[in-house]
Amino acid sequence: MSVIQGIILGILQGIAEFLPISSSGHLILGQRIFGLEEPMFTFDIVVHIGTLLSILAVFYKDVWKLIKNPFSKMTGLLIVGTIPVVIAGFFLRGIIDTTLRGPLVLGTAFFITGILLLICDRIKNPTKTESEITFKDALIIGLMQAMALPPGISRSGATISGALFCGISREAAAKFSFMLAIIAIAGAGVLESVQVIRGDAVLESIGFGALAAGFISSAIVGFLSIKLLLKLIKAAKLKYFSFYVFFLSGFILADYIFFGIFFTAT
Repeated sequence: MSVIQGIILGILQGIAEFLPISSSGHLILGQRIFGLEEPMFTFDIVVHIGTLLSILAVFYKDVWKLIKNPFSKMTGLLIVGTIPVVIAGFFLRGIIDTTLRGPLVLGTAFFITGILLLICDRIKNPTKTESEITFKDALIIGLMQAMALPPGISRSGATISGALFCGISREAAAKFSFMLAIIAIAGAGVLESVQVIRGDAVLESIGFGALAAGFISSAIVGFLSIKLLLKLIKAAKLKYFSFYVFFLSGFILADYIFFGIFFTAT
């Protein structure tokens, strides 16, 4: 992998991890375009750490508040919201890393993300504040996060839409989604690290320059992406992202069915 490829894939991770367009789906698409066929576990770990730092930089006050009050209601809500994805990930990880990375699933998943985003913008005036989020709400949001495990379904899009379905205000929905993301991103990084240490993953040869470029670009762009998404959620303008993922869905499916340039039947 070249430094330029590392920068581009890091930018993709930083944008798509937080904007509701699916980072895993974009990394697969970017790797296909660059001809990088094998899953790049080491690179994925590094760019995940980059995006984790960006979210900690934006929400450091909330994170510090949880650290000082580990037995608060919010801690319990985050635990409840994380349980579904842990269970689903345990049973489905093998399928997600193989079967669910195919073009038909990827194209369909992007389409589902687009539908979710259109629905989000049609929800009018949700009013629940952060203090009014219930454990039932957290469970529903957690189930939506578990639904986003397949590449192409946006984690942030799914969790924010789940929160809005529960009547949670846009600002509170965004914050809760990002707090859940800290656990999800850290957990994903740990799982990928374990695979590498155990030897279950293919250790690819990536230069230090490409890894450093991916880390820096994912952290910087991730920080900017969070700031942008917070503004767009408040303005109820997530539908613009739906147009983009609908285009990606059509592009992937058309390429797989008719052209076979990036996606071919295997």
